[in-house]
Amino acid sequence: MPQTEHLAFNPVDNERLANLCGPLDENLRQIETALDVSIARRGESFRVKGDKAREAVAALTRFYLAAEKRALEVDDIQLGLVEVRELVHHHVDPAEDNVPVLHTRRGDLRGRTPRQNGYIKAILEHDITFGIGPAGTGKTYLAVACAVDAMERDAVKRIVLVRPAVEAGEKLGFLPGDLAQKVDPYLRPLYDALYDLMGYDKVARLFEKNLIEIAPLAYMRGRTLNSSFIILDEAQNTTPEQMKMFLTRIGFGSRAVVTGDITQIDLAKSQKSGLIEVRQILNNVRGIHFHQFHSDDVVRHPLVQKIVDAYEQYQANEKREA
Repeated sequence: MPQTEHLAFNPVDNERLANLCGPLDENLRQIETALDVSIARRGESFRVKGDKAREAVAALTRFYLAAEKRALEVDDIQLGLVEVRELVHHHVDPAEDNVPVLHTRRGDLRGRTPRQNGYIKAILEHDITFGIGPAGTGKTYLAVACAVDAMERDAVKRIVLVRPAVEAGEKLGFLPGDLAQKVDPYLRPLYDALYDLMGYDKVARLFEKNLIEIAPLAYMRGRTLNSSFIILDEAQNTTPEQMKMFLTRIGFGSRAVVTGDITQIDLAKSQKSGLIEVRQILNNVRGIHFHQFHSDDVVRHPLVQKIVDAYEQYQANEKREA
């Protein structure tokens, strides 16, 4: 039977309530969608109904405290819901976890879940880290943040971004331009993270000096990358041969992060994913860490977690019926 919880904020602070609820109560609608609850508000009083009513009340209380000085935006709500979920279900507050501060333009950058914090620690402590999990769990963004931090601390001389040029189920045909322009569509998520963490002008200057380099996976053979932070994104679309080739490019003073989602492989059905195979081969090699994310680490729109869970359930049912 659905739970019903009541919450009232006293003394009444109308400006703070407005900051919490957002225009036309948009923030409340976000909480309803994420937690499958209904929220009725009359002034400073809230009535929450649903199986996760207790979690919604915890979220409202946390957001009300955060709304003292500024209006909360949709991003604040969606990221905050991830932290509330961890606090309610696992009694862990990710904001209080002991994670090193990363030096980027984003002063508030941190892991939003314990697994994200563990991922950051793993990258800092291992020469090669694999981040495996569903979309929206921060695999690529946090890897880029660690790369920016390493460059800001002069721990590496350059950042190398690598991605296999495999279309997601559709043929794009001939792409005009030079090498960088041809692979640009495939590397856009990495660009976006760099611009967010360093600023457009600084990224452009580093590209000009070749301190940030775009290296399509097919062009990596024969190279040795020293004093570099190397990120291989969408690694589920590498073949076993390509994965071995990439991992053997790493030189002295370098660090590598390999990210991928093994549920979204775009290779031909006859080809085996190098990301699946490499875990079986290197799982017990010291200095290499495999980090697994799950749907409850998703930090995008609340519906993304539900989509991931629904697909996992559908695939599990298909396997049972097969």
